[in-house]
Amino acid sequence: MLAQNEQSMAAAAAAAAASGAAAGLSISNSAASLVNKTTAHLQVDQLKSGLQSSASSTHTTASNNTHGSSHSHHSHHSHYPQQSHPGIHHKAYHPDPELMYHDTGIDYNHVLMNRNASVAKLYEDALRYEEGTIISSTGALVTSSGKKTGRSPKDKRIVDESSTSEDIWWGPVNTKLSEHAFLINHERAVDYLNTRERLYVFDGYAGWDPKYRIKIRVVCARAYHCLFMRNMLIRPTDDELEDYGEPDFTILNAGAFPANRYTTGMTSTTSVAINFKRREMVILGTEYAGEMKKGVFTIMHYLMPKAGVLSLHSSANQGEDKEDVTLFFGLSGTGKTTLSADPRRHLIGDDEHCWSDKGVFNIEGGCYAKCIDLSEEKEPEIFGAIRFGSVLENVVLDEDTRQVDYKDNSLTENTRCAYPIEYIPNALIPCMSGSHPKNIIMLTCDAFGVLPPVSRLSPAQAMYHFISGFTAKMAGTEDGVTEPEATFSACFGQPFLVLHPTQYATMLASKIEEHKVDVWLINTGWTGGAYGKAGSQRISLKYSRAIIDAIHSGELKQAEFQTYPVFGLEIPKAMKGIPGDVLNPAEAWKGEEGKREYLTTVRKLAELFNENFDKYADQASEDVIAAGPKI
Repeated sequence: MLAQNEQSMAAAAAAAAASGAAAGLSISNSAASLVNKTTAHLQVDQLKSGLQSSASSTHTTASNNTHGSSHSHHSHHSHYPQQSHPGIHHKAYHPDPELMYHDTGIDYNHVLMNRNASVAKLYEDALRYEEGTIISSTGALVTSSGKKTGRSPKDKRIVDESSTSEDIWWGPVNTKLSEHAFLINHERAVDYLNTRERLYVFDGYAGWDPKYRIKIRVVCARAYHCLFMRNMLIRPTDDELEDYGEPDFTILNAGAFPANRYTTGMTSTTSVAINFKRREMVILGTEYAGEMKKGVFTIMHYLMPKAGVLSLHSSANQGEDKEDVTLFFGLSGTGKTTLSADPRRHLIGDDEHCWSDKGVFNIEGGCYAKCIDLSEEKEPEIFGAIRFGSVLENVVLDEDTRQVDYKDNSLTENTRCAYPIEYIPNALIPCMSGSHPKNIIMLTCDAFGVLPPVSRLSPAQAMYHFISGFTAKMAGTEDGVTEPEATFSACFGQPFLVLHPTQYATMLASKIEEHKVDVWLINTGWTGGAYGKAGSQRISLKYSRAIIDAIHSGELKQAEFQTYPVFGLEIPKAMKGIPGDVLNPAEAWKGEEGKREYLTTVRKLAELFNENFDKYADQASEDVIAAGPKI
C-alpha cells in the first residue's frame, strides 16, 4: 500500500503569515415568464466581457519550461537550473512577463514555470518530486490526494459581490464569503505558490461548442494536479495555445497549504472559494483534484443558463442514428460514467453537459471514473482507458507487480481515474451532438431498497423527480461519508448549482416538452431489503445495462406497464432476461417479516420525499405536486 507523504509547509508558513424551488413544474405562463425573467438569453461573450470589465486583476500567462524576468525574458535563473536530457530540444514560449504576470502576485523571478507541459514531462516531475507517486503495470500514474480523498462541500464559498449577488442561490450550498476574506485567502495561496521551486500552468477550455466555451487557466504546484486538469479540460491545439490570450477564469491551487481558521468565514483549514468578479477560484487545505473539476462545473452552472443554455450534471451518449441521444442524470456513484460507456454507442461525455438550442455538448475533455471494484469484465471501456496518461488516485497496488487491486478500499471507497475522453474507443470527437435528446434517464441509488429498477415517468413525474434528485450519497465521494445515506439533491446536482433550482428545472421542462423526450427513472441501488440488511443486494449491473438497452431499442416503450403503489410509478410487468422480483421490489423482500419491513420502509421513504418537496411546493404547479408519493 502506497501513501503520499505530506508536503512540507515550513517554507510557506513565514510567507503566508503576513496574509494572516422548483417552478419546473408544468409549462405554464408563469413558468415562461420566469424563464424570460431569470434566463435572459445573453451570449457568452457578453457575459465574459462583463466579468472581465469588473475584474480587478490580470491573470497569469505562464511560459513553457521558461523563466522570465523584467530584465531578460529568455534567461534561466542559476539557482533554479533547468533540468533536461541533453538530447531534448525545447519548444519555448517567451511572453513579456511584465505584461503577462504583472498583477497576479506570482513572482516569476523565482519560480520555474511549466506551461501546458507534456504528459511525459509531468510524469517525470511527479515521480521525481512527489513522494509516493509510482507507475502502474498498465502505465497509469498512481498518486495520492493526501488526507482529503473526496470533496469538502462544507468548505465551499462564493464571494458575495455586487455584480452577481442577486443571482446566486444563497443557502447551505452556496455560502457567502466577503471580498476581503477572499483576498486574504488569495494572498495566502500566492505566498505559498511563490515559495515553490516550480509551478505548473495548464491553459484549456470548458465546453466543446466554440460558441460557448470558456478559457480556464490552472496554476498549481503539483505535477499530478496539472496532469489531472490536462485530462479533464479540453486540450488546445498548438495554434489555439499560441493565440490563447487572457483566460476567462483562473484556478489558483495551493491545496497543500491550509487556510487560516481564524479568517472570517472559514470553518476549517480547507477553503474552496470562487470569485466571479475577479474570475478566480482559490483552493487551500485540500489536494483532492476533484475540487478543480467541480469548480469549473460550478462556474459553467452560472454562466451557461445566463446564455440560455441548460447546464446539467449528466453523462451523454449517441447511437449510430445521430438523432438517438440519451442524457443520464445522477450524482456520483449512481452509474453515470459506467452506464454511458456503452460499446454500441458513442460517448459524448461522462459527467457534465450543456443542452443548447442546437443540441448537447460536453463541458469536459476527459472522464473521472470511480474505480472501486472495477474489472475488465464488467467495465471493459473504462478498464482499458487506464494506461499511460491516466491518473489513478488513492488506489492500492502490489509493490512488486504494480498491479492495482481495485477491490481494496483501505485508503478510500472513492478511488478514481482521470483519463482523456479519447481513451474511450467509441468517444464522439468533438464531444458534441447536433441533435436533441431522445431519452432522459434519471439515475438514483436507493439505499432503502424500495424503488423499482426502472420506471416510466410522465412529464409531471419527470419534473418532480428532477427537482427532488433523490439518491444515496455513496461512500467516499464526500469527506466523512463512509456508507450510503439518503439525500435529496435538487437537479441531481445540488452541490454544484449556483442559481436557484427553479431556473434549471423550468428550462428542462420547456426542452422536454419542445422535443418530446421520453423520461425514465432507473434505480441502481439495492433490492430485497435496505442497505446492510439480510437479503439485500445491489441491483446487478447486467440488469441495469439490459434495461437501458431496451430503452434504446424501443422495446421497453412497447412493454405492458402496471402502477407501483404509493409512488404511482409505471413499471414494466415483464422484461426479457430480468426476474420479476427484480422488476417489482414488493416481490423482492422475502418472508412475512420482510413484507412488513417493506411496507414500513416504503412509507418511510415516501414521507422523506414529501417532506423534501415541501420547500418547493409554493412554486410548483398542481400536477407536479400531485406526481409525488401518496401515503
